[in-house]
Amino acid sequence: MNPTITLLLILAYFSVLFVISWVTGRKADAKTFFNANKSSPWYLVAFGMIGASLSGVTFVSVPGAVGNTSWTYMQIVFGYLVGYAGIALILMPLYYRLNLLSIYGYLEQRFGVNAYKTGAIFFLLSRIVGASLRLYLVGLVLQLAIMDHFGIPFWATVLISITLIYLYTFRGGIKTVVWTDTLQTFFMLLGAGVTVYLISKELNIGFSDLSSAIGSSGLTEVFIWDWAPGSNFFKQFISGAFIALTMTGLDQDMMQKNLTCRTLKDAQKNIFWFSVVLIFANLLFLSLGSLLYVYGSEMGIVERVFENGCEVRVLDQATGEMICRKTDQLFPLLSLNFLGPIAGAIFVLGVVAAAYSSADSALTALTTSFCVDILNFEKRTDEAKKLQTRYRVHIGFALILFVTILGFNAWNNDAVIWEIFRAAAYTYGPLLGMFAFGMFTPWETRDSWIPAICIICPLITYFIAQSSVDVGFLTLPINGLLTFLGLWLGRERVVGSR
Repeated sequence: MNPTITLLLILAYFSVLFVISWVTGRKADAKTFFNANKSSPWYLVAFGMIGASLSGVTFVSVPGAVGNTSWTYMQIVFGYLVGYAGIALILMPLYYRLNLLSIYGYLEQRFGVNAYKTGAIFFLLSRIVGASLRLYLVGLVLQLAIMDHFGIPFWATVLISITLIYLYTFRGGIKTVVWTDTLQTFFMLLGAGVTVYLISKELNIGFSDLSSAIGSSGLTEVFIWDWAPGSNFFKQFISGAFIALTMTGLDQDMMQKNLTCRTLKDAQKNIFWFSVVLIFANLLFLSLGSLLYVYGSEMGIVERVFENGCEVRVLDQATGEMICRKTDQLFPLLSLNFLGPIAGAIFVLGVVAAAYSSADSALTALTTSFCVDILNFEKRTDEAKKLQTRYRVHIGFALILFVTILGFNAWNNDAVIWEIFRAAAYTYGPLLGMFAFGMFTPWETRDSWIPAICIICPLITYFIAQSSVDVGFLTLPINGLLTFLGLWLGRERVVGSR
């Protein structure tokens, strides 16, 4: 693959993003950045949310992880359907009824200022971690495919990536993101589909025989019924429901897009259609993962091993030796080095589109939450000062993401998709507990207790996760339940009573 040609392709792609940014941002007012003036078509939001939900993590990490976990990831994806139904039928009516700019405004109305600020801070932590992990992944790919060729260090690759995101979102905000996410989702799915086609050509497999080739790989097991491991169906299905409910329904990033729809019914249609299409999108990436291992085995360039901490070996073209690699590196290595220049270019474009579709909205949502929830923008009247402050906050979070990504570069040691879910269990759990207690009980609780409860409960959850019982991703609902119980212990009286 020619790095120069790939770089030119990416520059052309970003030129399109900047055109979209100019069109959507030229008539933007103060509200446009935060809610797109509630003018987004629901189908556009639904399609764009696919890319934001899957991101570069799914594009790279899920196919590689198939070698270790087969298709058991689908157990979590099936659980998503329950979570998304809860969002559409329970959370969206609440958000639209209260006409919220930030969803954490509900916590202030229900409990008080401490709950409100605590919820916003936990979201900020959650999204900084998630967005940084996703951008870290695309940074590795860009480094391998392009930047190493030009002698550009990793820190500079990350800085360039974040600067580009800032430049095309700083004016139009969420209105720009809704449109750019649509383009990015298209390229991400196109990248996966084209790679499947190219592998089938390399293996001389017709389209009708693809399912047989995938099935014969031995890497399509979906259901694990043994209760002991964390990959048990019930543990992952329940976890999937809560992951969707929290990482989408209680996440300002994902909900900010939905709140730009014209009506509640439009927002609900968006959620239902998006959740169905998401099933097929994940099946596409899992199928791609199986085919990568089939292709690698047939060509003698990939070996699945489970010894000395190594899980997969890939042929090094320079030395001719099989070298241990992380499973996250399998898809990039095969696309960039073995499947030809078209596959390499399509892969880089796909992973860039996938990663930026979640990172741009994350930066916008972080800026929105900090301005609205922490700085109380809705209570300010000086529009010029608000605009200046918003620019500074936007730059500030871009710098925070930059530093966090460099930290992950020194620490990452596992498939990134699982690291995101592990982090989510500790940061989204308190949000789950607070919203559940507020919506499903009649009690008020001591607002002054809430920050302490939301710090203690994740710590207890961590110690439970370190015990001999493998709870898998059930740490998220466990954390939420502990927070719920903490709020119940601090209850004072029924809402509205004297």
